[in-house]
This record gives sequence, C-alpha cells and structure tokens, in this order.
Amino acid sequence: MGDRWQVEVDRSLCIGSAQCLHHAPDGFRLDAGRQSHPVDPETDANEKILAAAEGCPVEAVTISLLGSGEPVFPPEE
Repeated sequence: MGDRWQVEVDRSLCIGSAQCLHHAPDGFRLDAGRQSHPVDPETDANEKILAAAEGCPVEAVTISLLGSGEPVFPPEE
C-alpha cells in the first residue's frame, strides 16, 4: 500500500494563479475568491499533486504524510 498525504493550501499566501489546477486539475478547485483548495485533503500520494505543490509560485501548497505529519513538500532543510 502506498503513502497517503495531507494536502493543504495556505489561503493567506494563495494568489489564485491556478498553477495547481494546471498540474493537477482533479486535485484542486478555485473558489469564488480565486483561492485554491484541495478537492480531497487526504489523498493517495501522486505525482500530479506533488507537481502542483512544486509549481505554486508562492509555495502555498504543502504536503505531509498522513498520520506522521512528516513533510513531503516543501521538504525539511
């Protein structure tokens, strides 16, 4: 069984660029205020969600391992 992720969007950082939608159209939605939110905050690990987090120009998307909270993106330095 693969990893499960907790996906979050910091709405105080989100600028509504929709890059997350470009990378993972099934994983994110923009609300009426053009703020992003994950469709399913608890999801199976997948490359599209990771690409969405990496492609966010303001790093508003964070991913951690469900259960342990260990960071997936951005990685700990």
